[in-house]
Amino acid sequence: MPPPRLAARWLQPSCIVAGPVTAIDPQVLWNQGIRGLVLDVDRTLAPRRQLVLPETVRRWVARVRRQFKVHLLSNNLSRRRIAWVAKELDLPYCLAAGKPSRSSLRQVLKTINLPPAQVAMVGDRLFTDVVAGNRMGMMSLLVQPIAPDGRPSHQDRLYRLELRLLKALGLSTATDGGNFASAEQV
Repeated sequence: MPPPRLAARWLQPSCIVAGPVTAIDPQVLWNQGIRGLVLDVDRTLAPRRQLVLPETVRRWVARVRRQFKVHLLSNNLSRRRIAWVAKELDLPYCLAAGKPSRSSLRQVLKTINLPPAQVAMVGDRLFTDVVAGNRMGMMSLLVQPIAPDGRPSHQDRLYRLELRLLKALGLSTATDGGNFASAEQV
């Protein structure tokens, strides 16, 4: 079988997390040399169209902030929404990022002063978060969209469609088992 085209390889996440962002074990990332996290906001940290941050997200972000340089990066144009999330989590942010464009990610990397190989892009979308991280040479983690209670949202049709696309392209859709502790890089 011929190797996947470059565009298809850009779609392959480094890891598909079997759960929301809070299922990621920060120690596993640290052990793999990751020192910075770029986090998507909508559906990754906060449910779609809601000014709600699940308590599990607040605790997880507080934990990772002690160990990593963390920055929010969103395609959302709403300064009100993204600034609210950033203030609640006490994190720097960039909105209207235009992912998968690399220009905003370059600015974030300058801000956190880390090379791409030491940073993970974490988000819930293949065509924005994963592609952007992969194009920059970062680790890319695809998480399940989050519900208001902090659990995975099972209502997200686009997420399921993107996983089916990965499979149709012959790329891996294997998840890490839920805690990223036993994940093998794909």
